[in-house]
Order: sequence, then structure tokens, then C-alpha cells
Amino acid sequence: MKRIIALALVLLGAGCAGYDGGNLVPGQSTAADVEKAMGPSKDKRAGPDGETVLWFPRLPAGRVSYAARIGKDDRLISVEQRLTKENLARIKPGASHENDVRDLLGPPYRVDKYPRRERNSWSYQAMGIEPQLIVVDFSYDGVVREAYMIDDPEARSRRE
Repeated sequence: MKRIIALALVLLGAGCAGYDGGNLVPGQSTAADVEKAMGPSKDKRAGPDGETVLWFPRLPAGRVSYAARIGKDDRLISVEQRLTKENLARIKPGASHENDVRDLLGPPYRVDKYPRRERNSWSYQAMGIEPQLIVVDFSYDGVVREAYMIDDPEARSRRE
């Protein structure tokens, strides 16, 4: 019985170690190593200079979305948590487009359509001091019209 418990703890620890890619080595780990450690990517996008970006959103519970940047040599460049205030500030209403947001923040947690406003809204569950939502509203032509962060009302109602 002790062996089973010990094995379960080792397996649990190994699973958690790869959650954020912290066990991967830039310049050495391959794309296959990244997916072995972090699980299958939810999305794959072309990046600058021949890079490939593999997306590992840990939504809704994790409130993070990791971008693993893979160089054209198939080696890991970095693993970055992208749901941050700094990245939100890089989104420019009237200038940024859906592809810009997808490249910066990754796949949205939820997409809502508002036909009367002629808007689509992408939501990302993020973590600040309190659980947050990053919301990006697009007009039908794919241009960002608003981008903001608010306290997550669903998380607040679960606590009350």
C-alpha cells in the first residue's frame, strides 16, 4: 500500500512539473518534448522568423495561457504566460485585429456574439489579485473596438 501511495505522489508531482513548462530547457527541448511535458497543444500558430507558437491554455481553472515558442530548428525558445496586463495594454482599439489578439493572448476561453451591437466578444479568464476576465470586443470586420480587464463576476458569485 505504501508503494502505491508513493507511486501516486511521484506521478502527481511529475504531472504538475510540466504544467507551466518549467522543466523544459530553451535551446535543448524540442517541440515533441514540450508536448510530452505540457500535453497536447490546443492551437498552433506561425510566429515571426519561422517560429511556431504552441498554445497551452489552462482555462478555466488555471487562469493562464502558455505560449511555447519553437524556433525553425524545432528547439524551444521560451514558454510565456500571456494573460497579463502588459499584453492587454499592447492591444490597440481601432488598430489591432483578431489575428493580432490570437497571436498575443492565444485561443479565447469563450466567444460571444452580439448581433444588435454588431460585435463579437472574446473572453479570457485571467488571474490578478482577484480572478479577472480579459475581454476583447471586435466589430464584424475583425478590428478591436474595446479591450479591458474586469473582476470575474462568476468567480465572485461562487465565493458569496
